[in-house]
Amino acid sequence: MNILSAYKENSVTTQSKERLVVMLYEGAVKFLNMAKKAIEEKDFAGKNTYITRAQDVIDELNAVLDMDNGGEIAKNLRSLYLFMHRHLSQANLHCNVQKIDEVINLLEELNQSWRVVAQ
Repeated sequence: MNILSAYKENSVTTQSKERLVVMLYEGAVKFLNMAKKAIEEKDFAGKNTYITRAQDVIDELNAVLDMDNGGEIAKNLRSLYLFMHRHLSQANLHCNVQKIDEVINLLEELNQSWRVVAQ
């Protein structure tokens, strides 16, 4: 393992759970911005790859929700994550940048709240 890989792994494994959520939101937004650029460049394989990566992040956020103890917040987040996943499927199918932007806006809004919690 080289030094850069070791640093990246250590930086992830030493973060708080809240900070990891922030990092996941940021990663999903990054992938979606890359998907938009791929659509502009008519790189349909790239668009699919980046949207799928963002969906994978959203699926992970959904999978780790504590539905037993999370109450209404967990239920609402689950609904939002499922909505985002479906919306991105449609965006992927129809090369719809507007749908991608709508998901980015939701992710950024959620991320603002998580940033406050992570401090």
